[in-house]
This record gives sequence, structure tokens and C-alpha cells, in this order.
Amino acid sequence: MRKNLLAAAAVATAVGCLALTACNDDAKSGGTGPSQLTSGKPASSPATSPAAARPTGPTGPTASGGPKGAALAFGEPSRTVGAGTVGILEITPTTVVYAKEGGRTVPQHGTFAVVTLLEKSLSANPADEEAPAKGGGWRWVAADGQSVPAGNGNAAKVVLEKYRNSGGIAPGASQVRAKVFDLTPAQARGGTIVYTDGTKSDDHWKVPAVDSGPQVAEVKQQLKP
Repeated sequence: MRKNLLAAAAVATAVGCLALTACNDDAKSGGTGPSQLTSGKPASSPATSPAAARPTGPTGPTASGGPKGAALAFGEPSRTVGAGTVGILEITPTTVVYAKEGGRTVPQHGTFAVVTLLEKSLSANPADEEAPAKGGGWRWVAADGQSVPAGNGNAAKVVLEKYRNSGGIAPGASQVRAKVFDLTPAQARGGTIVYTDGTKSDDHWKVPAVDSGPQVAEVKQQLKP
């Protein structure tokens, strides 16, 4: 289902782009193009087709994020279906930081794991994460299989102002967001983060067991009281 929705969204974006090209060409010649006759809405910028193959590794990821159960490398992007099956959302985990406190908040279970995400809308419609209330969202799966939802324990009390973004992302635009997990010391020795999208399909990424990524210093600064 997700593959079909991603393909349909890509086709819709491509059609919009072709219409915009025709309109621009006619404007230059003084004529009236099909896009002017059928719609007054601006088309979005072209997006790469979700069917474009990514390099496949030992885990076998595909353009739709890999088969169920396959974990992508931390830092590898995956294209998912947006909230309510609208739009294409590309998600890339970029940084993980383990902390004993966040602002003036201490973790209930021992350790906060903060994961930053670069999220981009690749379709002609705004795209957003699927809400947990609708069966979507994020969870941390520890090495022993224990699953922990984002915002558990005292994690929801941790606020990183620079990463406090939410809502639909406009076509072609991107946001950097953060997810916080309240983990036991054993659970915080690396693991897997899992995102469930608008089709109830999962994407998995392996998380390093130590602070990693280009935003480590910035996240630590944000975590200071």
C-alpha cells in the first residue's frame, strides 16, 4: 500500500511540474497554456521519484525504506507516506545524544536519548508525521527487544527550542525535529528507532551506542539548564 501511495504522490507532483512548465512557455510567447485554463494553483518543484533505487546493502533497503524488519544505517534517509496518507515525507536521523538531564529535568529511568531528525516534504502537498493517536509515531527498541515510545517517562518534559517544530511541512521545505526517550542504562546502549507512517508501515534505523552526529555539541547546549 505504501509503495502505491508514494508512486501516486510522485506522479501527481510530476504532472504539476509539467503543467507549470507549459504555463511558463506560453507566458513567454504570449499565449494561454493548459495550466492557465484548468487551475490557478501553483505547481510545486519537482521531486525525485520514490521508485528511484537507493544503494542496497546487506540488510536490503529499498526505495520505500526497506522490507519490514530491515534496519537502515543511522543517517540514511527513508521516504515515507505522510499523515493521513497525504504527501511524501523523507526522514533522516542525524544525531543521537545520551544525557543524564535535560534542562532541569532528570530522567525517570536513568538516561535521556535525544535523536534529531531532518524531515523534508517531497510531494506537491504538505507532509507531516503520523500522530501516535492514529497509530503512527516513534519508538525505541532496545537490544533485548523492549519497546519504548517517544516522550515516555520524563522525556516529554525535555524541550529543545531549536528542534521544537511540528505541523505539516510545505512542499520542498524541511524541518529539523527531535525525539526524546527516557531509557534505563541497559536500554541506552544503542538500539533501533522505529517510525510508523500513515500506512502503518515501519521504518527502522540502527542507533549508535555513543553520542554521534553533526549536531552533538548543539544538542548538548540545548540540554543545559
